[in-house]
Amino acid sequence: MSNTKKYGLAGLALSALLPFAAQADNPIITDVLTADPAAMVYDDTVYLYTGHDEAKDNKDFYKMTKWLVFSSTDMVNWKNHGSPLAVDDFEWAKGDAWAGHVVEKGGKFYFYTTVRHDESKPGFAIGVAVSDSPTGPFRDALGEALVSNDMTTDTDIDWDDLDPAVFVDDDGEAYLFWGNTKPRWARLKDNMVELDGPIHDLDLPDFTEALYVHKHGEYYYLSYAMGFPEKTAYAMSKSIEGPWEYKGILNELAGNSNTNHQSIIDYKGNSYFIYHNGATPKGGSFRRSVAIDDLNYNPDGTLQRVIMTSEGVDPVE
Repeated sequence: MSNTKKYGLAGLALSALLPFAAQADNPIITDVLTADPAAMVYDDTVYLYTGHDEAKDNKDFYKMTKWLVFSSTDMVNWKNHGSPLAVDDFEWAKGDAWAGHVVEKGGKFYFYTTVRHDESKPGFAIGVAVSDSPTGPFRDALGEALVSNDMTTDTDIDWDDLDPAVFVDDDGEAYLFWGNTKPRWARLKDNMVELDGPIHDLDLPDFTEALYVHKHGEYYYLSYAMGFPEKTAYAMSKSIEGPWEYKGILNELAGNSNTNHQSIIDYKGNSYFIYHNGATPKGGSFRRSVAIDDLNYNPDGTLQRVIMTSEGVDPVE
């Protein structure tokens, strides 16, 4: 926590006297670059799964070969558990460890990931790995892609199968959401590694990527990156299968990152919006870092716009 946030306005003067006063809490991790956050609450602990930007500068493009996992019990102090999964763990993939998402079901942990398929099925694809532990290691659960580009031929691009996010409803039914330029969803079978029925389209204004579903009270919330550079928008429904009613912008442009990728959780009585920016000294669109700010609901269930801060969130017990 920054001293300004801790001590109020007096912190502005106090900060000049304290050697650690300039230390901000966002981004939450500064010793390694993190991106595309996906958080899961399990056994009273938050597990944060991220991509790992390895690009040396912000001039060319992303370089990402593995994912990272961190844990916390207070939302402020994060333990680094290293890499639970890498592109090389999928024999059929040839690169690009892009956004992933982890859920638990039946005591097992399923890691849904974006990777670039090898030339047998060129284009981006979604793989799924499994582990008995939230910190891994994870192993390829199928030996092949769960979703590949030849399954979604209604676009003329090969990067439309990105950013998988899985939602397990209260009745145990699981749903996979994903897409770039075109949003999609499908049911998952109880084994969590096969689609159960057809792929459905979604109607969302100005959709780019980064679909994410969460539930709070009686409502389901579908958030996503819109436009480019990206803002985060959201829609609401009383059914996981929609229809979804567009509600507006949730998070503004980061300003130092062209992408905007979110995860939303409730933890110890608080709601959190987890995202990335390029706020480290050498950060930027290809060198991103995860940040966390408070998420607030209005009485009617709609979401208040996120206020991005450098102070971050207060610790919880």
